[in-house]
This record gives sequence, C-alpha cells and structure tokens, in this order.
Amino acid sequence: MKILQIVPSISLVYGGPSQMVLGLCAALAKVGVDVTILTTNSNGDTGQAPLDVPLGVPIEQEGYKIIYFPCSPFRRYKFSLALLQWLTQHAKDYDIAHLHALFSPVTTAAATIARYQKLPYILRPLGTLDPADLKKKRRLKQIYGNLLERPNIAGSAALHFTTEEEANISYRYGVATQDLIIPLGVDFPDSLPSKGATRNSLGLPTGVPLLLFMSRIDPKKGLNFLIEATEKLLKKGLEFHLILAGSNPQDPVYEEKIKQQISNSSLSKHTTITGFVKGDLKLGLLQDADVFILPSYYENFGIAVAEAMAVGTPVVISQGVYIWPDVKTYDAGWVTTLEVDALAKAIETAMISPKIREQKGKKAYQLVKDKYSWSAIAQQVIDAYKSLI
Repeated sequence: MKILQIVPSISLVYGGPSQMVLGLCAALAKVGVDVTILTTNSNGDTGQAPLDVPLGVPIEQEGYKIIYFPCSPFRRYKFSLALLQWLTQHAKDYDIAHLHALFSPVTTAAATIARYQKLPYILRPLGTLDPADLKKKRRLKQIYGNLLERPNIAGSAALHFTTEEEANISYRYGVATQDLIIPLGVDFPDSLPSKGATRNSLGLPTGVPLLLFMSRIDPKKGLNFLIEATEKLLKKGLEFHLILAGSNPQDPVYEEKIKQQISNSSLSKHTTITGFVKGDLKLGLLQDADVFILPSYYENFGIAVAEAMAVGTPVVISQGVYIWPDVKTYDAGWVTTLEVDALAKAIETAMISPKIREQKGKKAYQLVKDKYSWSAIAQQVIDAYKSLI
C-alpha cells in the first residue's frame, strides 16, 4: 500500500494532534507500509519563523517520507498552494489519503482534490465536529461547514474518531458516514531522567505533592476550574506545588491572562509556569509529578493524559476528556464532573493518598500498554485502509 498523510503542520508548537501523525507513520513504516506525509513549514501563527526544512523534496525519517511545502499565500492559515498542486499531480500514485483536521483551508482543499482525483480519503476531525467547538466562530463555521466540509464529509471513505464519545457527539451536517474508532498511540520512552532530577533542576520544593498540568494554555482546557479548585485547597491548609507546562502561540493574550491571574492569587508562591516543554524536561515533569490534571471542557482524546499514564503517573481528569471511560475501567486515576468542588475533592484525595496513587499509576501504565501502544494501533489502521481501498 502507498499511503498519504496530509496535515497542516507537524511543528511541535501545535501540540499532540499534529505530532500524533509522526508516531502513526513510524509505526506503519515499521511494518512495511509506504507512507508519505504532506505538510507545510508553518511554525506558529504569531510571527515565528517557518520551520527551517527543505521544501518540495522528500525527506526520509524513520522509514517514511515527509514533504514540506511553503505556506503561501495565507501563511496564518497554514495554506499552501504548492502542496495542493503536488497532490493534484501525484494523487493517482497512492491508494488512500488520511487527512488530519477539518476547517483548515489546506486540508479542506486537499479533500476536494482527492475526491475529484478518485483517491479514497479518511478525515480525522481532531474534535472540530464537537458541538462545543462548533460554537466558536459559529456563523463562519456554519457557512464554511455547509459549503466546503459537508461535501468533503459526504465524499470521504470514513471519518476517523479517537473515542466512542467523540463519534457519538460529532455533528456531520446531516451526512451518513462510515466511522472508524481508533485511538491515538503513545511512544513508551526508552529511558527516563532519574526520579527527582527534574524537580531538583527546576528548584521545585520537595516533600509536597507535585501537581502537573501539561497542555495548551487554552480556554477549553478548564484552567479556570483548576485555578479555583487549587485555591480552595490552599485555604484548607493543604501543601502542594502546581506546575503549568504549556503555551498557546495562537492565543498569547489568553496565555498572559492566565499568568496574571495566578500571579495575583494565593497560588503565586505555589506555582511554577514553565512554558512549552519537550524532550527530557517534558519526560522528567511527567515522571516526577505525583498526579497529572486535565479538567477540559471537551477533549476528543487527550494525548497528554496518555503520555502521563505511559510513565506510570495517575491522572485526575474531567468527563470532558473522552478517554475517561478507559481511565475509570482501569482505575488509572480519578474522573470528575466539571465542577470546582468535585475537582478539588478529587485532587485532595489524590494528594493525601500516596499508596493509592502508586496503585493507580501502575494501572495507568497497563492501560496505555493494553490500548494505546503504536504497534496495536498501526494494525487497526492498516486493517481500515485495506477495507476502504
């Protein structure tokens, strides 16, 4: 099989949904699938320089190929006319395309080209069909969706959802679709920093629970609940240290608002804001955290949650994180409603129960090993491709 993966960007600044494509391609290549990624050199939407990569030529990486194209015109929207021209010329050389993102001009146009070129394609919405997400820029999305995405959805071979919940609630513009429910995968690190090394290197206090939020600093992530819940715990006299790891290059105003809110609150002396993290620093924080917290309003998967569990860290998540049924089934952490008191109670229970945290951490690791390993997911994807070609 010859497979195309099309994604607006794979820059680290866009987080897990984009980076997931790299993990999938490596897993597919490992079992002999011929995979090529088409993407742009976009590296953020607020003035960052584009990725410093060769353009328009295949780059070999872990057994698969990446072809980067320049963002032109409309750099802000990760649009690339050159990518679309390449696809028009080469679509006939491939068996199926897997497109990651809706409401992104380059993937919208790519799906249209694939349809006219008779290339079967799968759409992965990345949560954009969630009714809560569709409320953002509602009028614009109604027009865009009905005119452009509805025919793309109707012409797709299948929609790829990462959880049952995402599939159940997604709006499809009245189109009947074939759905694939295939989760995202997680790379198990070959090695980890020494336990406690990252805590020491950042000068974080010892002897108190370390609470970790690691995700994009975005309104949907429920930081308003997290801040209020942890302030309540401080008022009760509980000791802890909170880490906020993440950034938002697409909305720096909101990111700055959160920083100021914490700076002006009782949390200021009990919180470290690291910004975007990667590599050993990211792994070290995931490992040294006593509990990982993500109280999102909605989250079609929650790759950071799975990454935390992959190193044996238990989690506190809201029911808006759609892998919560797996977390609950495996007893891999605490699942809470999206209310301040409920979230505060779950975090408090986690903090004061070190033995339970250890037990849940082991179950969290087992959950990822059983359900979110790339090898198992790659086989599900391959089976899906074969059935749709």
